[in-house]
Amino acid sequence: MSARLLDGRRVAETVRAEVAEGVKRLAGSGAAPGLAVVLVGNDPASEVYVASKDRAAREAGIRASTIKLPATATEREVLDVVARLNADDAVDGILVQMPLPKQIDARKVLAAVSPGKDVDGFHPINQGLLLEGHPRFVPATPRGVVELLARERVPLEGKDVVVLGRSTIVGKPLAALLLTKGIDATVTVAHSRTRDVAAHTRRADVLVAAIGVPGFVKADMVKPGAVVVDVGINRVPDATAPKGSRLVGDVDFAPVSAVASAITPVPGGVGPMTIAMVLANTLDAARMRRA
Repeated sequence: MSARLLDGRRVAETVRAEVAEGVKRLAGSGAAPGLAVVLVGNDPASEVYVASKDRAAREAGIRASTIKLPATATEREVLDVVARLNADDAVDGILVQMPLPKQIDARKVLAAVSPGKDVDGFHPINQGLLLEGHPRFVPATPRGVVELLARERVPLEGKDVVVLGRSTIVGKPLAALLLTKGIDATVTVAHSRTRDVAAHTRRADVLVAAIGVPGFVKADMVKPGAVVVDVGINRVPDATAPKGSRLVGDVDFAPVSAVASAITPVPGGVGPMTIAMVLANTLDAARMRRA
């Protein structure tokens, strides 16, 4: 068996084009949606990711801005920036880029973002709505996973879905989203303390790996014909690569591809969908605020 590649880049391009059309229609009756990103410190990965968000937003016609604060910024300074953006009527969506420096309580900052502008979906109110089955803003990566599977015609209703990882960014919100009416999957969440993880993964019709360990999922952990979604992004040493390292996922890609029916690559799978969903959430926020 040779697995079909689930092309996140292609699907994300379609989503971004749809967002751009929605932005154009919304801007025709007023101002274009506005997205503000708060970046604290100079983490290289965060800077690259924020730049990608900014570029994608501008290409979709969204007014994007990035507020940069030094790594020495205090919690009060970050909260003051969030309060200013909450009050700014030109801003429809607010993202606080993680991770934050150690002196700042990330939970306090995320809870300070207006729930109606929380396009990352991390505010306790938005997380609660998702858990209730009435999502408003869903975190971008979980939304991107489900959107990718839907557009690639991977059925989820009644299917056994195993999510590896219980983070508040991916694992937990993804499990809640998969359980909502209209998606109706049967969900198992496995994690670092799960006994005999492979016993769970081997019965999954759809396996989502978001555990943060390079190549964790081996071929003998996958049910033949399963769909495998790799959320992991790990940089590992590689002397043959131009920069001495390369990106890999949480799945041992080549061997698993010989077992699965469909699989997402890394890079080019879930990553592009995450940025596309940030844009979609921003458009949704703008529509809600103008309704």
